[in-house]
Amino acid sequence: MSNTDFFKNFIAGGVGGVCTVATGHPFDTVKVRIQTMPKPLAGQKPQFTGALDCLKQTVAKEGFFALYKGMAAPIVGVTPLFAVYFGGCAVGRWLQQSHPGQELTNLQNFNAGALAGVFTTVVMVPGERIKCILQVQSMGNSPTGVKYDGPMDVVRKLWKEGGIRSIYRGTGATLLRDIPASGAYLCSYEFLKKKFAGENKEQKLSPVATLMAGGLAGIANWSVCIPADVLKSRLQTAPEGKYPDGIRGVLREILREEGPRALFKGFTPVMLRAFPANAACFFGFELTLNLFRKFS
Repeated sequence: MSNTDFFKNFIAGGVGGVCTVATGHPFDTVKVRIQTMPKPLAGQKPQFTGALDCLKQTVAKEGFFALYKGMAAPIVGVTPLFAVYFGGCAVGRWLQQSHPGQELTNLQNFNAGALAGVFTTVVMVPGERIKCILQVQSMGNSPTGVKYDGPMDVVRKLWKEGGIRSIYRGTGATLLRDIPASGAYLCSYEFLKKKFAGENKEQKLSPVATLMAGGLAGIANWSVCIPADVLKSRLQTAPEGKYPDGIRGVLREILREEGPRALFKGFTPVMLRAFPANAACFFGFELTLNLFRKFS
């Protein structure tokens, strides 16, 4: 089966996306809460001292399933999101091939992934905004000061507040994050697949090799985009009008009040999540493609 077959990559990507959310959402909740916690006043301790402390406090105060708050939005959004991503990768490969079956260079794989990152933004931004708002409000210090009863309530209130622009707040920040990160994601995965296959390019990767390649690709993805992700989380959970100039205002405030290190808040839960979530993603993706090959 050609790796430029849009439909099959689209379906397989959707399956991989569901595997990603189911595996990684608890880590994502911890990440968002750390990224958006308020700056402590002089002499006071921060709300969370780190990822483990955030995990402990969340489970102790709200129960284990609080780690899955806000998951409905990414589950609904992530299936088409990853479907669009892997379908976009297929389109990106096809655009760069001079003949079917041509093996792409690392740069060409990066370009294909980056193009797919642009495509996914349209699907991703509303789901990310809803998810972040629901994750943060459960801490009891929602920056917006508004109480939401669930994803649909968030959509209704955001629409009433500012229409489609409010729902899509953070689009520029998401593009800043996802264009380079998506390129690194596909490029590193395809590179590692070749390395693990060795001399036999047609060799089918073992499940363990697929999990390793996918997990390491996830780490490469997030290594590129954590600062942009912090800016996006702050912007998407801020009250309406707080940052009239968008991501630039967020960046200035962080550097002025917290310093450059604050751009890497959430690093630990991000990296703890990156390997298992993306290993699960590519495992689900490759498993689905193999089923297509088997029955086609």
